[in-house]
Amino acid sequence: MRGESQIRILHLFQFLYRNTDEMNPASVADILRFWELQGICSERKQVYKDIALLQDFGVDVIRIKSTQNHYFIGNRLFELPELKLLVDAVESSRFITSKKSGDLIRKLGQLTSNTQAEQLDRHIYMDGMPKPSNEAIYYIVDTIQSSIQSNQQISFQYYEYLPTKEKVLKHQGYRYQFTPYALIWNRDHYYVVGWSEKHMKLSQFRVDRMTSVEMMDQPGHQLLGFEPAEYVQKVFGMYPDDLQMVTLFCENDVMRSIIARFGEGVRTEVVDDDHFQAIVEVAPSPPFFGWIFTFAGKIRILKPDNVLEEMRQMASWL
Repeated sequence: MRGESQIRILHLFQFLYRNTDEMNPASVADILRFWELQGICSERKQVYKDIALLQDFGVDVIRIKSTQNHYFIGNRLFELPELKLLVDAVESSRFITSKKSGDLIRKLGQLTSNTQAEQLDRHIYMDGMPKPSNEAIYYIVDTIQSSIQSNQQISFQYYEYLPTKEKVLKHQGYRYQFTPYALIWNRDHYYVVGWSEKHMKLSQFRVDRMTSVEMMDQPGHQLLGFEPAEYVQKVFGMYPDDLQMVTLFCENDVMRSIIARFGEGVRTEVVDDDHFQAIVEVAPSPPFFGWIFTFAGKIRILKPDNVLEEMRQMASWL
């Protein structure tokens, strides 16, 4: 009998959770009818007792008082607007494949009633960039996260594309030995930043181009003072390059852009009533120069000379 009562209560919870909400409550007759379909014969009094047990256990079963009482699940782990936000994030993420997006959205739908789950069928417009097709990326990210937490090295292969769009492993399948420090999301891609034994310096790799990722038994290389947020400020577009101190000559009205990019701690000096200088540590890469170009002369490079020359060479290509 005890097993039968447990099964009955579980069926009741399942029915209320998946079939009721504020706009779609269930009557006692609905519950009895559902039980009957499951091969459970019972009476109205048992419905009241079992609902009381669920409430005692912490399930938020709301009663609508009337000549025929109705019931629905109130508070859930996620409210419907929260689930919609999560669905939008999944749907619009280029990190998640179309197949995995569908799987995740279906799972999110199981956290609410069937009626509300239908509202999660949202169609988010994306700006033409395709979703990835590499299903293994989720397991690669998990391996990287585990190695960061346990401070262990990983090994992997890295691929690139030929002009024929053929995917080939770099350096004839060379296995990189790497200590990951952080995963960084930038421009719709995951990057892993860490210490490369091949390059003997801080390096980064795009996660969706990594393959055959394995955690090693060797402890990770210690690098003191690494801050992911600070690293992202200095490396434009996750384009690898050596960091240099660069002095920028700026018009006053771009101060908010300088602070937005480099933070309030950025070194600045007033030059005159209309201009200031900013001294920043950056990787002088094409994305950095591209960022300078967007200000149409309101931000200019003063020094060092080698960075200024790189900027001029890049401008000559346009």
